[in-house]
Amino acid sequence: MSILDPLYIAVSWVVVTFHKLLGNIFGDDSGVSWSIAIVGLVVVIRTLLIPLFVKQIKSQRALTALQPEMKAIQQKYKDDRQKQSEELMKLYKEHKTNPLASCFPILAQAPIFFALFQVLNGLGTEPPQGRGVLEGETALLKSAANAEFFGAPISASFMDSSLTVKIVTACLIIFMSATTFTTQRQLMTKGMPKMDSKNNMMLQQQKIMLYLFPFIFAVSGVYFPVGVLIYWSTTNLWTWGQQFYVIKRNPTPGSPAFEALQKKKAAKLGMTVQEMESLNDPKRKSMTEESKQIGQRQQPKKKKKKK
Repeated sequence: MSILDPLYIAVSWVVVTFHKLLGNIFGDDSGVSWSIAIVGLVVVIRTLLIPLFVKQIKSQRALTALQPEMKAIQQKYKDDRQKQSEELMKLYKEHKTNPLASCFPILAQAPIFFALFQVLNGLGTEPPQGRGVLEGETALLKSAANAEFFGAPISASFMDSSLTVKIVTACLIIFMSATTFTTQRQLMTKGMPKMDSKNNMMLQQQKIMLYLFPFIFAVSGVYFPVGVLIYWSTTNLWTWGQQFYVIKRNPTPGSPAFEALQKKKAAKLGMTVQEMESLNDPKRKSMTEESKQIGQRQQPKKKKKKK
């Protein structure tokens, strides 16, 4: 028994369960039910990862708040890289944050991704080999091995000779890389405060991710089975939508999205952003209330009329 067998069982069980439910609608041997079953796996995994996504957002915002302190450390120890790294790590530890938090959802999905890759790879052999709950299930194995997505078997990859497979996988690879790029760009242009790009570690890290991840997916995607490409394209869409919702509804203070939201709120109230902020400023509120109380005390008391 392999140490990864429980993971194969979990992944294949979710896919097979969705397939059986969808089989009542599309038919047990339909490629549509298998394709949507992989989308169902994404929904399950990403729902379970929501707490991790929340942690990622909190960590990113904590890093944003620490930018002045990080810049001061970088300036102070600009000639001593080791000391600079030590002080930065100390700062992260004190504030319980991590500069690699944005990678957490991808890293957390890596085992699922690998397990699905192995399960689908087994379907492409002759005869098909099952992993997890598919092992020994002849009818299910045959159905999964014959399942197609727009004419391409879900177990096939770009490296297969079929022109149909190459066209389908190429489209999925382009879509997967494009959604990775647009998701990261959305974060950088709308979800992050405006920063000085010079000596800014966080911004440099985000720029690297902007181009590195799409490049990695584009190069390695030619070896992924169609089913894995469906999984990753769907999870990218989920990430984009989830991030879009957070940026729009609860943007990071100081970001372009936050400024746009403040302007929208101020317009509804019929005032400027500065006027609205002054109303929400607790110090100004207390000063206003205090001045009102002083004014009331200074007003001459009305004399009671004699009966």
